[in-house]
Amino acid sequence: MSVQNVSENSNERYVINSYAVPEETIREGADLVSLCGIRHVAFIMDGNGRWATSRGLPRESGHKVGMDAFERVVEYCADIGIQFVTVYAFSTENWKRPKHEVDTILMILRQYLRRALKLIHKKRVHFVVIGDCSVFDAKTRGIIEQLDRDSSCYGRVLNIALNYGGRAELVRAANRAFAEKIEVGRNDFKITEEDIEKNLYTAACPPPDMIVRTAGDLRLSNFLLWQSSYAELFFSPVLWPDYRPKDVNDAIRDFAHRKRRFGGVESVTCCDKNNK
Repeated sequence: MSVQNVSENSNERYVINSYAVPEETIREGADLVSLCGIRHVAFIMDGNGRWATSRGLPRESGHKVGMDAFERVVEYCADIGIQFVTVYAFSTENWKRPKHEVDTILMILRQYLRRALKLIHKKRVHFVVIGDCSVFDAKTRGIIEQLDRDSSCYGRVLNIALNYGGRAELVRAANRAFAEKIEVGRNDFKITEEDIEKNLYTAACPPPDMIVRTAGDLRLSNFLLWQSSYAELFFSPVLWPDYRPKDVNDAIRDFAHRKRRFGGVESVTCCDKNNK
């Protein structure tokens, strides 16, 4: 994926996947991030199939265009200073889809993995896959491990959820916590919240400040069930292939005016809290 500076009518723009992002959009996004202090945004990338069928195309075409949107949004989030991004790429439930559609999704993901090395070094992003990778072939697992290893020096993080399910993650975390207690010879098998949290796939990241779901559906679909307990939810009607940097700005702008109480009484907007 290439990002380059171009001149157009004396207005500097950035080109991301053949989509010109106006400089003022990037400035606005960076200002919003600085204002509200948002650190972690998670995306449920929904609407690829509906985008395709509404155009008389096979659903697989929507996934291909959706990958372009994914790369576009990930790069833009890095450019405006969001430190952690998590995307729901393929769930444990997605195996229920028609085989030809699943095969296409996995093919697109493998193609992305092969070219991701250039992106992670250019944007200085730590590439992490969360989910059960044991289902993938050895070559794909090797690429995932290499990307993680080669980018581990970077502070900005991109979590890609592959073969991921929130329920399965919690079961895995509980089993690992239980096994740790047995290994050290403890006879107190009580599992605490801390035990669960340190065994989540996302243990090295703060919980998401906001979860964005595109295409209008109002549910989490088994995504980050533990981590989303106090996340702000933003539901966009835009289908994922049509999702643009300006839509990211719209979500962050909305977040900046949310009142986050975290179970308490005092009501403080995100931007006020960051500026105190």
